[in-house]
Amino acid sequence: MSTAPPSTGRRVSIVSLGCARNEVDSSEIAGRLDAGGWSLVAEGAEADVMVVNTCAFVASAKKDSIDTLLAAADTGAKVVAVGCLAERYGQELAAALPEADAVLGFDSYPDLANLLGDVLDGHAPPSHVPSDRRTRLPLTPVSRPAAAAAVSLPGHAPASGPTLVRTLLRSGPIAPVKIASGCDRRCTFCAIPSFRGAFVSRPAGEVVDEAHWLAGQGVREIVLVSENSTSYGKDLAGERPLEELLTALDAVPGIDRVRLSYLQPAETRPWLIEAIAQLPSVADYYDMSFQHASAATLRRMRRFGSPDSFLGLVEQIRAAAPEAGIRSNVIVGFPGETEEELADLERFLIAARLDTVGVFGYSDEDGTAAMDLPDHLPEEVVAERVERITSLVEELTAQRAEDRIGTVVEVLVDEQDPLDAAPGELIGRAAHQAPEVDGSTTLLLPAGLSPEDESLRPGRIVRARVVASDGVDLRAVPLAHGPDGVRLP
Repeated sequence: MSTAPPSTGRRVSIVSLGCARNEVDSSEIAGRLDAGGWSLVAEGAEADVMVVNTCAFVASAKKDSIDTLLAAADTGAKVVAVGCLAERYGQELAAALPEADAVLGFDSYPDLANLLGDVLDGHAPPSHVPSDRRTRLPLTPVSRPAAAAAVSLPGHAPASGPTLVRTLLRSGPIAPVKIASGCDRRCTFCAIPSFRGAFVSRPAGEVVDEAHWLAGQGVREIVLVSENSTSYGKDLAGERPLEELLTALDAVPGIDRVRLSYLQPAETRPWLIEAIAQLPSVADYYDMSFQHASAATLRRMRRFGSPDSFLGLVEQIRAAAPEAGIRSNVIVGFPGETEEELADLERFLIAARLDTVGVFGYSDEDGTAAMDLPDHLPEEVVAERVERITSLVEELTAQRAEDRIGTVVEVLVDEQDPLDAAPGELIGRAAHQAPEVDGSTTLLLPAGLSPEDESLRPGRIVRARVVASDGVDLRAVPLAHGPDGVRLP
């Protein structure tokens, strides 16, 4: 039973920007505020305070965060900035953005309910003072003793004592789950460790407990997130903690799909590939952080790899699961990148046949080692290379999707009535398609089969044969046979 204090009528809405890790943070913030007596209202509803969980990943994300804060100020509500932009810039952000009534860092989260009360009463708390968190523990998931938990895990005793305090901000069959926080890598282009902190894994028991709770909330697919999931367990006991975690999650009743994200190629071992291929509910999906393929460029990034080593990894994955999905992000225009190095990346992309690729042009990030590297490329050269590689990957990923025509995919129905679906269609995602980043699969329903059919409700997995593609998106017809297929009239 919840021990949250009674609501005081104070209304708060939470706007979550950026990645799935931020979505988990927002969910935990909601749990804290709910426990502190605040009434959570939907984004866009009238609120006394708007909490904007900001992103600071790249320049466009920073701009989006600032624009969102400004728009929130126009609503008449008190505006509180939290998240990565607030943590990273703190007082500097507060000085540049007086429209925000408070700028709070990660360490303010335990007392956030009271701090929002101060803001509402006109007593602004001091703005966050940034510091380098690489020598400190990162922001970790919220937990309290089970007897005092604001949100308990119904019907499932916690394995390790604490119980997560979390409130889901949106309904649906998919939810992210944080398995670790922080990062110990020192990539020259990345500032994340400086404000997210050193790497620390969550105990497996806590993650499994959360999966049980999410299943009770109607979630059918969980997406495991962190800054570096292949490092999971390096600070825990056991020989292969990540494999043990995946095995435990595979056995959670009600969770039909487990998706692992944020993998480092240099840390992806054969045993992990085998585990993903063998565990029934673990999606054959690899969110692989290649970043580039040229060995020389990667060295300047303080990363490891080459076209041959990366292609060897892709071959291992597809040997274990021929239809596995592989997505990645690449940075072009990195300082010192030559035409030959860019050609290495092109050759790798052509040979690898990845399912989706995000292309980013290099830009300096405050406090990163890459800022001091020689041979920065002119902005127009970076922009031209972004256009060149983007055009290539659009062609290649469309070909990869076309190759799936005729194959059978398992599609998780996302929504009963998606806005962009035509009559007689439903939209979901196959195992190789992660939420929001990898395209979707449209189910073409045969005559006599209604979207309201029980077998097609959100969260159900429907076996279907791919009949067409459009870019990275697929179109598929449900099968009339098989244990997980739709039974047609």
